[in-house]
Amino acid sequence: MADHKRLMGHLAALMTIIVWGVTFISTKVLLRDFTPLEILFIRFMLGWLALCLVCPRRLILADRRQEWLFAFAGLTGVTLYFLLENMALTYSLASNVGVIVAVAPFFTALLAFHFLDGERPRASFFLGFGVAITGIGLISFNGGAVLRLNPLGDLLAALAALVWAVYSILTRKIGAHGYGSLLATRRIFFYGLLFMLPCLPVCGFSWDTARALKPVNLCNLLFLGFWASALCFVTWTFSIRRLGAIKTVVYIYLVPVVTVLASVLALHERVTWMSATGTALTLLGLAISEMRRFRLKSAGHLAKSGGSGQA
Repeated sequence: MADHKRLMGHLAALMTIIVWGVTFISTKVLLRDFTPLEILFIRFMLGWLALCLVCPRRLILADRRQEWLFAFAGLTGVTLYFLLENMALTYSLASNVGVIVAVAPFFTALLAFHFLDGERPRASFFLGFGVAITGIGLISFNGGAVLRLNPLGDLLAALAALVWAVYSILTRKIGAHGYGSLLATRRIFFYGLLFMLPCLPVCGFSWDTARALKPVNLCNLLFLGFWASALCFVTWTFSIRRLGAIKTVVYIYLVPVVTVLASVLALHERVTWMSATGTALTLLGLAISEMRRFRLKSAGHLAKSGGSGQA
């Protein structure tokens, strides 16, 4: 039963990352007619409405003091993460931001070590992190861009990675209180939207029905709102509950891999030797990060076999 729950957690995390990798293509299309904040607010508003329709019942907290967990999760995982990432893209190269944001698993491991019992990163995690980041760097730069440091943009990207790590820790704590993934995600979205409201007039948010109803825009907004936000944030929370924060967040390594494959299929971009090598290294880094768990599992099976007289 425990193995089945872990398997479901891994499948949910993999599905989530595949969808999130494709969102870069949808966002790129929408940026022709919308600002980053407009896309962000519309997508999470659609996601929140979808979760309200699917599960209209209220979330009753066991302790009102737990409200801060949901509020802080909404602030970090919804509002701050996406705003920091979008702001970083205005100052720094997309390739720089992609690599820096991918260090979220490293921050998560450090935070989990201090704030979550029983989630201590091993040497294999850090080795896998190094290999995966090398691969992500090859994918992101891909021979077409050069590394140009921009202190402000790169700092914003690093802060985005840090707040996503905080969000992962908070969702782990929320799950530990026994709240369902769907209701917890809806509450988190509510606070994320609430914290976005002060930014809307400052960033020039405007609603234009004609823009939203253009077929290509409508399809991409629905995909981002219902699939990438409502469903995937629920499955991400589900995975963290099943696997823990560290094991789930390492799947972020796969986002650039999925984006490269989606770009090849949807935008007909060419696969270079750098992107192919980077993809292989990223997958290898993920495997190394999980190596110790597989060794322990294999050792457990061997011990059981030996105990049953099979030598």
